[in-house]
Amino acid sequence: MAKNMCTQNNTVKSKVSVYSSGEELMMDVSQSRRYQIFLPLLKWFVRQGITPNHLTGLSLLCGTGFCFLIGLDQNWAVPAALVLLLLHILLDGIDGPLARFQGTAGNRGSFTDTTADQLVVTFTTIALIHSGLATVIAGSLYLFFYTLVVVFAMVRSSLAIPYSWLVRPRLIVYAWIPIEIVFLPGTLSFLLWICVGVLGWKSITGFIQIRNKL
Repeated sequence: MAKNMCTQNNTVKSKVSVYSSGEELMMDVSQSRRYQIFLPLLKWFVRQGITPNHLTGLSLLCGTGFCFLIGLDQNWAVPAALVLLLLHILLDGIDGPLARFQGTAGNRGSFTDTTADQLVVTFTTIALIHSGLATVIAGSLYLFFYTLVVVFAMVRSSLAIPYSWLVRPRLIVYAWIPIEIVFLPGTLSFLLWICVGVLGWKSITGFIQIRNKL
């Protein structure tokens, strides 16, 4: 039965996507592997009545919790914040396979997941600036261009102008946070500047493509 459900879910495709064709291919492969790895957990979620929206909401709460803890002047705060950030990433990686397992994958779930991800990117960037882990200019420009790329991706999707490739380096930034704190203080802003350059270029090309289509 699970095999039939998996086959059925693999045929579910979203008509609207904010991802490039290359990203969609990578996501299909990645989610297929995660489906196989987390299959027992997905079955348990179904038995407990847990939906992808529940996981997305919990992922959002974990990401928000990171923002509240990272700036606290307590010995336990930073480790707890990093654990919450890790939980956010893990939950964000499971909601998609669960949606496919339940046969509920579609535009609404994709939009909800993208919105939750963007909220966490916004909150974490502000928290990194507030805690002094990132400079104001680097963090602000990173957040601006990251948001602009996501918005342009949605507009391009509605206009049927797919990206050949699209970079959203939030996971790289998240992974660098413990490196910034423990091993290489002061390097996170340098990474953000690199991201600003890449995201800025994609924003310019995205604007040109959208304008030419109108």
